[in-house]
Order: sequence, then C-alpha cells, then structure tokens
Amino acid sequence: MDEAPQDISALTYEQALKALEDVVRRLESGEVALDESISLYERGEKLRAHCQARLDAAQARIEKIVAGPDGAPQGKRPFDEGA
Repeated sequence: MDEAPQDISALTYEQALKALEDVVRRLESGEVALDESISLYERGEKLRAHCQARLDAAQARIEKIVAGPDGAPQGKRPFDEGA
C-alpha cells in the first residue's frame, strides 16, 4: 500500500476508482492484518467519497446544458460559471 498516493483529492475519477478496487480486492482476500484492514477501510471510504464527488460534479455539469424551446441542446455553460 506504500505505493498509493496519499493525496486523494489529486486523483482523477479513474485513478480513484482503480485505487478503490485495489483496496476492496485486498480486503476481500482476507490476508491483511487487522490494523492494516482498518487503514485500508478508511482509505477506501475516502476514495469512495472522492469518486462520488467527481460523479456529482459531472452530473451538475451535464445539467448545465442549456435546452432550447424544442428541448434540443442549444449550448452549454461551464459548471463553475454559476446560475
């Protein structure tokens, strides 16, 4: 686990998801000591939260697509542009 970057906020969604899958795989193996299992579980929860935040941000960006009167997309606004 030493090769895993500690700054989860710097990970892309794909990197965080892969790291989360690795955590789950290690925990499911049953070959991890109790203390390490607890640390892995804590990291996994942080990775899960990071992935969820990335998904929520992507959903918000999708919802910012501006629809015209006929319902067809007319354009889009950046997510961080505001309402």
